Order: sequence, then C-alpha cells, then structure tokens
Amino acid sequence: MRTTITDVAKQAGVSMKTVSRVLNNEPNVAKATRERVMEVADQLDYSPNLAARGLASSRSYLIALLYDNASPSYLTNIQRGAIEACRQQGYHLLLEPMTAAQTESEEAERILRRMNVDGAILTAPLCDLTALRNSLTRLDIPYVAVGPQDADEGAAVRMDDQDAAFQMVKYLIDLGHRDIGFIAGDPDHASTRHRRAGFDAAMQDAGLHAGTDRVVQGDYTFRSGLEAAKRMLEDPTSRPTAIFAANDDMAAGVLSAANRLNIAVPDALSVCGFDDTPIARILWPQLTTVAQPIHQMGRKAAEILISRDKRRDPATHTFDYELIIRGSTARAGT
Repeated sequence: MRTTITDVAKQAGVSMKTVSRVLNNEPNVAKATRERVMEVADQLDYSPNLAARGLASSRSYLIALLYDNASPSYLTNIQRGAIEACRQQGYHLLLEPMTAAQTESEEAERILRRMNVDGAILTAPLCDLTALRNSLTRLDIPYVAVGPQDADEGAAVRMDDQDAAFQMVKYLIDLGHRDIGFIAGDPDHASTRHRRAGFDAAMQDAGLHAGTDRVVQGDYTFRSGLEAAKRMLEDPTSRPTAIFAANDDMAAGVLSAANRLNIAVPDALSVCGFDDTPIARILWPQLTTVAQPIHQMGRKAAEILISRDKRRDPATHTFDYELIIRGSTARAGT
C-alpha cells in the first residue's frame, strides 16, 4: 500500500501538521524535528501527493518555464538549473513554448490559466513582451525574467551583456585585430541590442570603425552564423581578421564557413562567441567565448519564485561573467 502522511507522522512521533510543515519547507520547525521527519519520509519512500498539497496550502507547487528561444543548449541549461531548485523544495517545473503572436492574443492567458502555476520564468525574448507581463499581472502570477531586458520591470536574473561584449572585443583589439566583424543575434532579443552596444563601444573606444559590411544580422542559429560569415569571408581581398558572433551557435557557423573556404582558424581568422554552451568545447579549434552562468541563472529564478512573490518586491540579481580563452583566437597576423 502507498505510504501516507499519517504513517510518516506516526513513525516520527509528530503530528501530521508538523510533517506537512516540514515537507513544505515552512519555518518555525526545530532542526532536530525537521531532520527526523525527513529521515522517516526517506525511509518510508514517502512522496506527498501534489494535488493534496495544493489543496492544503492554496498552491500548486508548479512553476512554468516559458520559452521561445532558438538555442537548445541555452534552454537546457536554464531548465537544469530551475529543476534543481524545484526538486529541493518539492516543486515541479513545466515547460511551455509560447510565441509573441500568442502573447498578443487571449491564447496566452488561456494557457496560463490551465497550467495553474505558482510562478513563471520568462526567457528571452518573452521577458521583453509587455503583453505577456500584463497577462501574468492580471492573473496574479509572479514572474522572473532571465537575461537583459529593455524595460527594467519586476524581478530578474541577468549578467552585464554589454560589458561582456565590450571586454571580448577589447580582447581581440589587444591581440592586434583592427578589422573585426560582428554577427548580431535575433533582433527581438534585448541581448542582441546589449551585445551590439558593447561591440560598438569597444570599437569606438579604440578609435576603430566597423563598416556596414562588417556587422551582419543573424538570428542566434547555426545557419544564420554560417550565412553571415560567408558574406564577410567569400571575397579573399576583403576579409576581417576576426569575427565576434553574439552566441556560440552562430560562432559555430563561422567556423564551418571558414573551413569550407579553407581559411585557417586562428592563424588567418580569429573567431569568438558568447554563452559558453557545450558546443564551444566540442568544436575544433575549441571556441573562445563569454561564459554566461546560465545554469545558475535558471536556478536563481526558480528560487526567487519559490521563496516569495518577487513581483510585489522587485529585485535584480546580476551574475558575473568570464572570458574563456581557447584555441579559436590568436594574435593578428600569426
């Protein structure tokens, strides 16, 4: 027979209310009591019924991760971090794809009502959609944005994309590169604008100018990186010595284009990306990139929602980044 909360309470020598408070991670329970209840629950392999917990506490113990992102590695890392936080607190994570078109209609609110979640994590570009934020507010669902936003509203976890891009371009300039190309990401993402601003600022700071043919629009996919790189590299008489792609997937496309055109990386072309997703270590040469703590950001977003309603007490948590120097970059002219 299935173990019940009554069995746990009886064996631990406490009330069912105490067991419930321990399993819901509520305060004002003695440490020894909390440890004894958790030990008994583990021994009896007790798993509380999610529906029953919800009825008892007016919570669903569900958090939604809403996404519309072209990078599977990015989404996987956000998901892993959020799941870790949810499991520690007895919550579950629901993944729900959503498009900008849906948020502009009543469909988004219908989806959110059916999900009956205690909070939502908004990944880019959804975190910048006013219609979605308004829908969540009307439904009284707290939310946390992951990544930079154009509008500084509500709770968020992020890093300084602009400064990270600035430092990456400065690194290329310090290597002697003066002709640097930039592949921008999806124009619907605020990160695209922040990273472009960092590129422009670093070039201007060094007294350099990137012509219109050196800044090419991508969409954060491998294919867009490949096509953008081909445009910059096909003419052997007019090639940049370095290309900075606004994410690793597009940087992978640059390496592929260079290989097809027999351009040696990093001897004839330095390539760098952004995010430090697993593909950065699989590529050859391995990719110089910006390490964004995506996993930790997903975890923190879930922790904020679980701990309290941050929409009523907005806060921003900014994480550090790191330049990861690998074999895809070298001094100009080497």
